[in-house]
Amino acid sequence: MGKSTVSIELYSDVILLCNLPEEGLDADDMGTVVEQYHVEGLETGYSVEFFDLLGNIVAVPTLPGSYLRSPTSADRPTVRLVN
Repeated sequence: MGKSTVSIELYSDVILLCNLPEEGLDADDMGTVVEQYHVEGLETGYSVEFFDLLGNIVAVPTLPGSYLRSPTSADRPTVRLVN
């Protein structure tokens, strides 16, 4: 993943770009940014809440901005069953 140059707004939806099996998350899962972390000389980090379709929190990882992207009009929601 490259260094992110795009600022992501607090409380905006984002899409995960990579699998995070330790969190039970897959690339293309959508979450909401709930915190930003700015450290001089480092890539901006974000805490992102990921939910199931019933509104239950699945995971809240802190990730570098390069792991995330903003949704576009070409994106469509999908569903996958997690066992």
